Amino acid sequence: MSPRSASVNEELRRRSRERLLQAAVELVGERGYDATTLGDIADRAGSARGLVSYYFPGKRQLVQSAVHRLMHRTLEEALEREPRTEDGRERLARAVDAILGLARDRPVLMRQHMAGLLQAEGFVQCPEQRRLSELLGDTVARYGSEDVPVDYPMLRALLMGAVYAALVPGVPMPVPVLRAELFERYGLAWELGVPPESAADGVEAEQDLSRFFATEERAAPVEERPAPVDERAASTEG
Repeated sequence: MSPRSASVNEELRRRSRERLLQAAVELVGERGYDATTLGDIADRAGSARGLVSYYFPGKRQLVQSAVHRLMHRTLEEALEREPRTEDGRERLARAVDAILGLARDRPVLMRQHMAGLLQAEGFVQCPEQRRLSELLGDTVARYGSEDVPVDYPMLRALLMGAVYAALVPGVPMPVPVLRAELFERYGLAWELGVPPESAADGVEAEQDLSRFFATEERAAPVEERPAPVDERAASTEG
């Protein structure tokens, strides 16, 4: 058998990482963080268990990257859905609704994520987190901010605070109340974005998250094993 080309190895590495991210989101959402092991994630992803530590330093880093991927793809989907718009207020409203929607629809996953952010390592610097920051920063800029480096962290803090408030066990605040507070702060009309009353009652959150993870067809673990030299370079990016 002839050796695989560098481009084929790179594609296999990309798919391996994507499958691990998707499996982490699915399992933590189903079982919670503590009940999910790295072995469980590797098995769900159809990956060799040794590959997990090759891409991620540990479970916390993997889960944070996975949730940040879900967040940035959810936000991206909301911002670009039809009808497309360049209106800054509409885009900000969509962003607020997208993040609050994750707290409403995926409480177990987002509660575990918020708890992880309070650990010593805080934010994990990864491609997924950077993309989320870029999208929110662009949203603030289109809204009309004259000082994005100041206004973006404030928006991020307010969204994090709202998600936390929506998920506190025993005393959660209703998402519509939190939405109203954020909309008032930013001068957004209630009908922008996706008002709570526009969603169908009793509709469960979509469980298939595959559209957020470019995994394509799952290969057998032996096919995923990266070339050792190339893997060292790839691991510095995750």
